[in-house]
Amino acid sequence: MLQRRINAIELFRNLDWFTIILYLIMVLAGVISIYAASYDYDNASMLSFEEFSGKQLRWIGLSLALGFILLLIDTRMYEAYAYPIYIIIMLLLLITPFLAPDIKGSRSWLVFGPVSLQPAEFAKFATALALAKLFSGYNFLLNAKLSNYARAISIIILPIFLILMQKETGSALTFLALFFVLYREGMSGLVLFGALFSIIIFVVSIKYTDPYVLSMASGQFWLFIIIMATILGMLFIYNRRWSIVRNVMLGDLIFAIGTWLLADVCGVQIPGTALFISIIILTCIYLLFEAVRTHARYFYVIAGTAILSVVFMFSVNFAFDHLQPHQQMRIRVVLGLEEDLRGVGYNVNQSKIAIGSGGLTGKGFLNGTQTKLKYVPEQHTDFIFCTIGEEEGFIGTTAVMLLFLALILRVLTLAERQPTTFGRVYGYCVACYFIFHFCINIGMVIGLCPVIGIPLPFFSYGGSSLWGFTILLFILLRIDAGRKQVLSY
Repeated sequence: MLQRRINAIELFRNLDWFTIILYLIMVLAGVISIYAASYDYDNASMLSFEEFSGKQLRWIGLSLALGFILLLIDTRMYEAYAYPIYIIIMLLLLITPFLAPDIKGSRSWLVFGPVSLQPAEFAKFATALALAKLFSGYNFLLNAKLSNYARAISIIILPIFLILMQKETGSALTFLALFFVLYREGMSGLVLFGALFSIIIFVVSIKYTDPYVLSMASGQFWLFIIIMATILGMLFIYNRRWSIVRNVMLGDLIFAIGTWLLADVCGVQIPGTALFISIIILTCIYLLFEAVRTHARYFYVIAGTAILSVVFMFSVNFAFDHLQPHQQMRIRVVLGLEEDLRGVGYNVNQSKIAIGSGGLTGKGFLNGTQTKLKYVPEQHTDFIFCTIGEEEGFIGTTAVMLLFLALILRVLTLAERQPTTFGRVYGYCVACYFIFHFCINIGMVIGLCPVIGIPLPFFSYGGSSLWGFTILLFILLRIDAGRKQVLSY
């Protein structure tokens, strides 16, 4: 009994109390913001369980109890039962669409009497545990075998697929943040570069459709220029030989001028698209020739990048046309192609008005007009940040952003000081989740990202979200508190 007491005292002494204090500040600031966002002049009690703020306080109390229980569980239990937990949660995600009622077009909430839970929120910690367990396996190295990549990506992709079945696109996209964990553990930066390049191609293809340049859409024209510049840049970075870059540039230039002159002599008009595709094909043939001649694999990588970029460019419109109409409209509104202030763009427009009207110091607590008159839908959940902006102004929003910055940096610090691969990978998973939610939620509220239903951790109303992030954070705190014991084994 005495030994258990000593171990409990040592555990709580080793806890990272700075992170716990940040957590408590954020959940308390969150419940105050929820009270402000849902304030009703007829029922003004923050503690009433009939109000959103009172319900959130109840969830906070349950979260604190849950966090305490998680701290009492031995660290080795999390690693030992990582896969069983993952399998159970995936099975729960699988059956959710068949059991959940249709709520605003999605089937993602399981209803138990007066309580509703969203299993997708709990899939976050389960996926993080499974990924950490995989990387902590004996002699596991991501770059050692292609099958290792397949196993890691499968763990990430499975919950995405199951959540998409529930028609919850925003929650599914959250798991893409875990690819940054793979990058930390050895994945090539080319994968992240490819993702960024795909986004650029998608945006330019959708946004710039006219006027036409050389009988092709202006977006396609500039994308061909970007693709060629990328090829030359990759050649210079990987090869460091100006001669290869010079040969590509001169060869493409001579081919383009020669083809243009020949077409002019023959009286034939060559479409700009055909000319540019021919140039890229010629460049790829030359790169493949150099790859065979020098046995340098990076030539294959560069040629593959060029080919995939062109294929993706021509498939963007096809993919965009197969999105749901409301998803298309959200993207068009973000890109400035549509305003739709009364439809899809209404939430974002009212949110920006609310934040802008707050000025430097805000209108004061409970004095926001946009939020009190309910101009902003979902202002106590996904759009909670606009309430803070209107009532607390630039100072208040900056304080919230600094809180998140401090929490994210602290989580990264905890991750880096872990003596085990399991602890380090899990810590980076937690950090990636927080970064994704923080950036996308604020991006939605100020119109930089499409509205995809991403809550602001600890601030947005919702028991499932609060529990999910509490579990994520407190498991990490327990792993960190036991790191000295791991070193003594």
